[in-house]
Amino acid sequence: MEKTGIVATKETQNLESKTNGKAVIRIKDVCKSFGDNKVLNGFNMELYEGENVVVMGKSGSGKSVMIKCLVGLLAPDSGYIEVMGKEISTLDRQTLDELRSDIGFLFQGSALYDSMTVRENLEFPMRRHKEKLGYVSDTTSLVLEALENVGLAHTMDLMPTELSGGMKRRIALARTLILKPKIILYDEPTSGLDPITAKEIIELMRSIQNKYGTSSIIITHDVDCARVISERMILLVDGINYAEGTYAQLSVSKDPKVDAFFKK
Repeated sequence: MEKTGIVATKETQNLESKTNGKAVIRIKDVCKSFGDNKVLNGFNMELYEGENVVVMGKSGSGKSVMIKCLVGLLAPDSGYIEVMGKEISTLDRQTLDELRSDIGFLFQGSALYDSMTVRENLEFPMRRHKEKLGYVSDTTSLVLEALENVGLAHTMDLMPTELSGGMKRRIALARTLILKPKIILYDEPTSGLDPITAKEIIELMRSIQNKYGTSSIIITHDVDCARVISERMILLVDGINYAEGTYAQLSVSKDPKVDAFFKK
């Protein structure tokens, strides 16, 4: 794992305070192959309460496979995955579904339902996970709160086709927040957005972390996004967590495989 000289900066002190806390995700020696293709080959990581971890890797490096194993959509060939104290491989379908209600997803393409209004899009996960919120006779206040969190309260009755790409990404994030997840998984949150809108999404992600104390894994190719949002970075190379550290630490690495991520 990548090591650099230890400097007692505010950045490293903040990192140490979080990594000394409670781990909400533990991934230990996870392997996953498809035929002869070893996608994950002993991958390890931990995510701590209130922490943002960026995972970077080339296309096909196993980032999406790791996320699918994490939420139980794929079973690893070997290894151990624990989420909020529960080992994923031991959970029955109902318990796994309940656990997933504490994990929010922001998909790369926003994944809104075009045939539903913004309000109906936000209500959809509430119908799927009724047991989490209990009986709610009027969803207006919950929908409005989620939309206010992303600055789009006025869009409640609009259709997705009436929204810009950046607005769709914000609405998708509001839908993620409606169940008040403890963990959020972001898949390329700034992909396809112009620089100004991308910056707004990054600031929004940070605001949500500060307001709700969420822990997040951010999959991204956007080095600027990683620089601003990450407290810690993991570089996925050859199926393993090849290098790990802060942006400041990794961006000055002399290792060619690490340096390749930061070249303009």
